[in-house]
Amino acid sequence: MTTTMHMDTSVQNVDIAIVGGAMAGATLALALARLSSAQSLSAQSFAHKLARPLSIALIEAHVPDKQHPGFDARSIAIAHGSIFELSRLGLWPKLAHLGTAIENIHVSDRGHFGMTELNAAQFHLDALGQVVELERVGQVLFSELTKSDVKLFCPAKLVQIDAAIDSHTLLLDTGERIQAKLVVAADGLQSKVRSSFNLPITQVAFAQTAIIANIQTDKPHQHWAYERFTQTGPLALLPMGDIQGQPRLSMVWALDAEGAKQMQAAPKAEFLAALQQAFGYRAGKFVDVSTRHAYPLDLSYMPRPIHHRCVFIGNAAQTVHPIAGQGFNLGLRDVVSLLEVLKTALEQGDDIGSVAVTHAYLKAREHDRNSTIRNIEFLVRGFSNQYWPLVLGRNLGLRSLSWFVPLKTPVAQKAMGWK
Repeated sequence: MTTTMHMDTSVQNVDIAIVGGAMAGATLALALARLSSAQSLSAQSFAHKLARPLSIALIEAHVPDKQHPGFDARSIAIAHGSIFELSRLGLWPKLAHLGTAIENIHVSDRGHFGMTELNAAQFHLDALGQVVELERVGQVLFSELTKSDVKLFCPAKLVQIDAAIDSHTLLLDTGERIQAKLVVAADGLQSKVRSSFNLPITQVAFAQTAIIANIQTDKPHQHWAYERFTQTGPLALLPMGDIQGQPRLSMVWALDAEGAKQMQAAPKAEFLAALQQAFGYRAGKFVDVSTRHAYPLDLSYMPRPIHHRCVFIGNAAQTVHPIAGQGFNLGLRDVVSLLEVLKTALEQGDDIGSVAVTHAYLKAREHDRNSTIRNIEFLVRGFSNQYWPLVLGRNLGLRSLSWFVPLKTPVAQKAMGWK
């Protein structure tokens, strides 16, 4: 790995430049490096076809710590399907020790009769997914990057992109210039790559803000995750690893703007009482809460997450409501699809930044991406609405899942990140 932090006006030529080194960008960089250097038996037959290993640059503005916007205090649920893909890419063995298993999921509609459960045992699995803390994941991924052949520019920010027919030249705030055949934008909602090309993005406001924190409880979570729909939006609790024997849950609580402002500023005792009132005692008594953070909950997506010699992945392509826990899982499927498209192009000796390659990626992601976005918007609007026919319909739907177990299979497949 090459880390650069000095002023340099020379141009460095690479095959692929990845802008953004949080979950999606770092995962892609490590997977490409592993594939190119044939670090697995499955990659050896591919790697020997290359005239030389791929040259990969990763540009990241922040070192991974609590202040990193992509590796902050939040926790995420990595679905069973995503764990399968991360294992296939050789990354999950590096992260497995950070995970807390989700063995059961309880879904309920506050104040109404609708509720259901999903259980790993019903599907002959050890877990439906794993919960990891982003800050700890970031440390591991960057440690792996230091051992790889990826050229890491960190901390470094993209300042400008100059487009040519056969490449892009990226100017960094360090003064360095990188020329790449393909640019992968993984730089989040406020993508500098997208704004540089003045590309459109569609945004849907849900009028909700998420309060995110870690909650300590008076009893073990026993690997249960909870999704409770309230009048203001969903309230999710995910199991986390204990600290000094103290059980913890990762909380995402969707509120309207005023309610979120009040809850973020409320004294600890007042906050815990309000949370207990909203959720109930199914997970035990809430006894402590960490620092609270607030994030707006909007839907943003690029109608076409491609451009000339450029593709967009993860939150740069779309940011979704956390109601179904699909954010990173959807982004990882971007990564996997792009890897398959690039592998095919390289095997055939094609230009990896060509129109054929970028459009192959667009086609590969179209169905899964569009259906996931539509389903999430439907869930948010359907479960944040107190119009009585909708309330009745969703509660009957939840109860039907409990009464007719076979109906759970497609729901579980979506929850586990299987397309």
